[in-house]
Amino acid sequence: MNGIGIDVSKATLDVAVHQGGHRSFANTATGHRKLILWLKTLPVRQVVLEPTGGYEQDVLDTLHAAGLPVVRANARQVRDFARATGQLAKTDRLDAAVLAHIAQVLDLPAYQPPAPWQRRLAEHVQSRRQVVQLLVRAEQQLRAVKDRALRRMLQGNLTQLRKSKDFLDQQIAQQVSEQPQLHALQTLKGVGPVLLAVLASQLPELGKLDGKAVAKLVGVAPLAHDSGTMRGTRRIWGGRADIRQALYMSALSALRHEPRLRDFYQCLRARGKAAKVAIVAVMRKMLVILNARARDAGVPRQAGA
Repeated sequence: MNGIGIDVSKATLDVAVHQGGHRSFANTATGHRKLILWLKTLPVRQVVLEPTGGYEQDVLDTLHAAGLPVVRANARQVRDFARATGQLAKTDRLDAAVLAHIAQVLDLPAYQPPAPWQRRLAEHVQSRRQVVQLLVRAEQQLRAVKDRALRRMLQGNLTQLRKSKDFLDQQIAQQVSEQPQLHALQTLKGVGPVLLAVLASQLPELGKLDGKAVAKLVGVAPLAHDSGTMRGTRRIWGGRADIRQALYMSALSALRHEPRLRDFYQCLRARGKAAKVAIVAVMRKMLVILNARARDAGVPRQAGA
């Protein structure tokens, strides 16, 4: 069985077979068909590629639809694997070979295409994130400008960005309300449409793994840093930053409105825990609760909307 690695760019797919050949295909529908015809002639163990700004999405879906075992690997994991195997140089061809090596020796979770409603929700979540980033920059820019004419122009940009954010918030809330399987998660105070949208579109593992595994996946689980007699401070590391950011904002709201989580936070603070450590603990507890409720409700689903 052969491990197959694909390095994806906007125009090209560089494909490597572990300890085998290398081919290039156009990153187009025609190129995808030719790739599948070629792969069908090989005994494929799994096909591994990594996120490339969305350029990988079409080929991922096409390979999955063709019945091939395809994986979208974590980019950091790929680079760490390359360094661990002594591959420090970086070209498209070498990257494809590293991915093929990973496909040969590691068992990775297979890609599962999101449902149409999840894809639509993910686009709105991404657009909202970009608008919020622009809002922050626009506000910083306005504070630094004194000229009246410039301030009027910048204020106009700021007003339009706020309208765009309000529009996206309304769209996200509407889409979330249309998915009955998400309603069970809203009973936890502090959990709003934005967090639900982020979880539904970026954490398909929610409800399918145990609480500890999900917390580690998101990056809110304390990791040990011990060696010999040394006992290091536990810290969170890695994970999915966008989910953590949304979870952080929801945790701040939950501290005001959810008695259980507020009491949990205050108990940690009374035991001498730093505020940030206690907030991360609240985030982790929220995620574990949501994971349990998602498991009971069967969320998220991979079927169509």
